[in-house]
Amino acid sequence: MTAPIKVVFQGEPGANSHIAVVEAFADAEAVPMPTFEDCFAAVENGSATYAMIPIENSVAGRVADIHALLPQANVFFVGEHFLPVRHQLMALPGIALDQIRTVHSHVQALGQCRRRLRAMGLTPIVAADTAGSARDVARDGDPTKAAIASRLAAEIYGLDILVEDIEDETHNTTRFVIVAAEPAAAPPEGPAMTSLLFRVRNVPAALYKALGGFATNGVNIVKLESYQLGGRFFATMFFADIEGKPDDEAVALALEELHFFTDQVRIIGTYPASPFRQSVL
Repeated sequence: MTAPIKVVFQGEPGANSHIAVVEAFADAEAVPMPTFEDCFAAVENGSATYAMIPIENSVAGRVADIHALLPQANVFFVGEHFLPVRHQLMALPGIALDQIRTVHSHVQALGQCRRRLRAMGLTPIVAADTAGSARDVARDGDPTKAAIASRLAAEIYGLDILVEDIEDETHNTTRFVIVAAEPAAAPPEGPAMTSLLFRVRNVPAALYKALGGFATNGVNIVKLESYQLGGRFFATMFFADIEGKPDDEAVALALEELHFFTDQVRIIGTYPASPFRQSVL
């Protein structure tokens, strides 16, 4: 009997990343890891086949840690998965909402529930992750503490859900990327995405010129973000998601022009676009 593939995720059992693994890989072994660095390392050294990594959220924006790690990580994107996020406010069994004073969770989860927490007069406390917060509430036995985590986490750690779906926005969705040690072959048909990193040359209007090829060739840039490297207070590295594959004529021409105005271009991966993208258009 073939052993199931291992897919690592950051956090504790019951985290939203755990749920994403279960949805995307029905028969895989989901393995929790303490940090994103550990997830990347497990893929790089071959102890895991894939990592399920959150990269952005429709309410809280990008997961900054991932963008900081990507330039040094020797990994590739081979897929994407969108998870509608439903946060639950949970506490020890038998505790009433009016007994709660502090709410513990990952900074992204707290940010996605900010208005609801403020309206209830609860103090948010940043923790390492959502499911770990649920575990800590169950372990500590403090009746004034609650956690924001998934319904699965409440089941795993034996907590009661005090408020269901506490997120501020009903469209709250996290985009995950599926990470592997080797790039996957470009999908032969159907919508595709390509993710890349690039660093523009230090010349006037370099970014404008670098992106011109995408405009003139009709290539849609779905996402473009800049961030600092090496503690310098100016943007040097850019992360982009574009529609299409490098061997598409339009994309090939756009990438060729991009190279003229950059010091570095790295294709992180080309992979099938999630059906979720089409469902929200």
